[in-house]
Amino acid sequence: MAFIKEESEDLQIEDAFRVKHEDTEQQTDLMLLKEENQELSEMEDKHKKNHCFMTGEKSTQAKKTSRKRARKTKSKSNYTCRQCGKSFNQKNNLEVHMRVHTGEKPFSCQQCGKSFTQKQNLKVHSRIHTGESSFTCQECGSSFTQKINLKVHMRIHTGEKPYTCKLCGQNFTHKNNLNSHMITHTGEKLFTCDQCGKSFTRKVTLNYHLRIHSREDCFTCHQCEKKFCHKLSLKNHMRIHTGEKPYSCPQCGRSFTYKPSLDSHMRTHTGETPYTCKYCGKKFSQKGNLQTHIRLHTGEKPFSCLQCEKSFTYQRDLKQHLQTHSGKT
Repeated sequence: MAFIKEESEDLQIEDAFRVKHEDTEQQTDLMLLKEENQELSEMEDKHKKNHCFMTGEKSTQAKKTSRKRARKTKSKSNYTCRQCGKSFNQKNNLEVHMRVHTGEKPFSCQQCGKSFTQKQNLKVHSRIHTGESSFTCQECGSSFTQKINLKVHMRIHTGEKPYTCKLCGQNFTHKNNLNSHMITHTGEKLFTCDQCGKSFTRKVTLNYHLRIHSREDCFTCHQCEKKFCHKLSLKNHMRIHTGEKPYSCPQCGRSFTYKPSLDSHMRTHTGETPYTCKYCGKKFSQKGNLQTHIRLHTGEKPFSCLQCEKSFTYQRDLKQHLQTHSGKT
């Protein structure tokens, strides 16, 4: 759906900028902390020199102690995140990084209430309210608060798509779009709805789905009570009940209810196999076939017998097993 695709791109661009800003602030923190440590070291060295000048002894021992302390400080300067393994030279940087895992956003915009993990991100966001925009596109006049935003925007005019899928060759304007696309090859569904358990390959699709649970003004199918957030989605769904199949294959004439179904069918003519197993590299033309195949690697057995609780990888195996209870062979 165009709405989802458009929303996805916006979210991915925003994520890309957010990461960039957080990295920039982290580098700034590192510089400030480095200067502070250097100043402390200079004061410590000055104190040692004065001590040696006054006593006239222990200069060699002081040097040894200094080297030993330096080694000790260096060994303690590596702070590692226990959740993802990322390492930092300063404890403060690790604490800031942990907000990625905890979801803590201590810096809030007083005008709109939006929260951020780092103060620099809030400063950048505030430009939206002040109207400050230092970077202007020479092609269309669009203004941006950050240089990276302008750089990404320019790809609209240049047509640049620097990120390429190694499996199918499709090009993308943004790296996050490529990452989202790669899931179509693996068939992974990493985003699960907490309310109904339904899983999705992309976060934006999950967010779209969540509206069904949170909104009261959804469109409901009067035949099966299924809910939709958009009237067009309900209209497309109604084809299941009416039997309408507006999409026809130009090669064999077979008709389909939805365009994605036609696109999937066309691969039987072209021989295209865009879905690849991450475990063994085997390729499939249909996502469902890949998902079924992956069970061989994961050991998942989703089909269970209600009479003896025996489980099976494939539904056909369960049907065959049920005949043992009915007496059929």
